[in-house]
Amino acid sequence: MTVKSETGISLEQIRAACLKSLEGKKLSKVLILPPDYTRMHSGAGIITATYYNILKEHCKVDIMPALGTHEPMTKEESLAFFGESVPFEKLKVHNWRKDVIKIGEVPSDFVGRVSEGLVNTKIEVEVNKLVMDKSYDLIISIGQVVPHEVVGMANYSKNIFVGCGGASMINSSHMLGAFYGMERIMGKDFSPVRKVFDYAQEHFLNDLPLLYVLTVTTNKEDETFIHGMFLGNKRELFEEAVKLSRELNLIFVEKPLKKAVVYLDEKEFKSTWLGNKAIYRTRMAIEDGGELVILAPGVRRFGEDDENDRLIRKYGYVGREKVLELIKENTDLQNNLSVGAHLIHGSSDGRFSVTYCPEKLSRQEVENVNFKYLPYSEAEKLYNPHVLKDGFNTLSNGEEVFYISNPALGLWALR
Repeated sequence: MTVKSETGISLEQIRAACLKSLEGKKLSKVLILPPDYTRMHSGAGIITATYYNILKEHCKVDIMPALGTHEPMTKEESLAFFGESVPFEKLKVHNWRKDVIKIGEVPSDFVGRVSEGLVNTKIEVEVNKLVMDKSYDLIISIGQVVPHEVVGMANYSKNIFVGCGGASMINSSHMLGAFYGMERIMGKDFSPVRKVFDYAQEHFLNDLPLLYVLTVTTNKEDETFIHGMFLGNKRELFEEAVKLSRELNLIFVEKPLKKAVVYLDEKEFKSTWLGNKAIYRTRMAIEDGGELVILAPGVRRFGEDDENDRLIRKYGYVGREKVLELIKENTDLQNNLSVGAHLIHGSSDGRFSVTYCPEKLSRQEVENVNFKYLPYSEAEKLYNPHVLKDGFNTLSNGEEVFYISNPALGLWALR
């Protein structure tokens, strides 16, 4: 089932779509898998609350945010994302290191074929044990389709295999995407990583009572507009969502950007692990020798967990070729390939400079991971996020900058 609106789907339409997707189903126990607070503009919060309010009176409902490697949601984040009708106590925490079971393997010859020989190792498929719990009559996976650096277009089965996945799949898929190359992947379907997810879904999830609810959204200031809802479990629905997202979330510029300024909302971006969307979502639009300034008042660490944070501090964002050398030489990176992939994603490879402007990280911390540093208090005076508008702006000194208020909502590229 598909629901679309150029101006945004109403709450009444959302509820009607959710009700229709449940028609004919006898349900006593349901698991809902929404994204976490880092996908604040996905529309998934209101959809999760809608399903919960429909189902709670006549069946048991569990909600497990698809955290992937991210920190668990706080009570404040849950309230902001889902609203008051979803009790914080209902949220189950996914632990990507401890709560998973292996359900199969993607064979090495398949991985080698889809990666054009760049990666020739098998990939173990792990998911949270709740996903495989046969006591659930229905599993509702909710999330946003949007350009993505690892898989090409986010969501669909990625919500299961990464959002609710284990270290093996997370590490392997991230490294596969990094080896293949972000520019070859972002904004596209049928990437090597997506083909791995398709294989895993076809071979290991076929027996699950799985319902995907996919959204395509845009955002203006604090308001999110859901332009498409795609409900079902057929890949064709995902492909419809990809088509709409490419129309709405791919932003082309007519000339390379000499200077881009990206703002990271402090409520949403607390680490460079998330904040580096500012780098990889703009890298195809910034000119060689250009500059990227990242306004990051809420960024207080590098990794989303302690081990990833330690490894990022140890090795830094030193470029693709150097990171590949470091992986060959260091077992701690070999055991945490998603960090290696993240270090590749977060580097400009020397093409343009990256200046981070935090309040909660010191100059030494920022420069030690190979970024330039400017205190947020000084950067805010130069590039006031309360004044700048999305797109080209001319500053009082005559300088032209291209401003992006939230890098999570699109992909910017030279036409």
